[in-house]
Amino acid sequence: MKAAPGRLRDTAEELARTTGLRVQIIDGSLIATRPPCGKHAGTVRRLRLRLDQRLPDGLAGYQVSSVGTPDNDEDYATPDLVVLPTGWGTNDEWLSDPRDAALAVEVAPRTERTRGSTCKAGWHAAAGVAALLAVDPRNGVWTYFTRPRDGAYRGVLRGRYGEPVPLTAPFTGELPTVDLPLYAPRR
Repeated sequence: MKAAPGRLRDTAEELARTTGLRVQIIDGSLIATRPPCGKHAGTVRRLRLRLDQRLPDGLAGYQVSSVGTPDNDEDYATPDLVVLPTGWGTNDEWLSDPRDAALAVEVAPRTERTRGSTCKAGWHAAAGVAALLAVDPRNGVWTYFTRPRDGAYRGVLRGRYGEPVPLTAPFTGELPTVDLPLYAPRR
């Protein structure tokens, strides 16, 4: 959905308020999705708990926190999980600085087309988010994007559920994916 420039945030807020949809503005387009299913929420919860064990002091995982872009106050994303400085938990702002985000995690919704994670990877890289973990419970695969530069991630590593994600600094160790749930096949 396209809205008039300068009015995107107003439109996004009204759409979220009146429909209950999750709304983001990615590259100038409104992206609205239904609330996630239980397996989606369970995947995010498992990943948050596992990441919390691998974080250095000063960083924490936050759900339902939005990340802005440095050069466009209309664009923002709300990843399923984002690792930010612990001070974020006492901040009154609703948009975090993407350069503070050590990692964003996006879990593909059951109904999203494949294009979504590619589009979001470009957005996160351009915004300056240090790393992105895209998890797809439809197919049991993950993609770990690192080293953003010039609007793209230079490091891209793919794996399947059961294969750990080899985390990069500031995290320690590997992120297990062995028991992440798969969505039931669509009929």
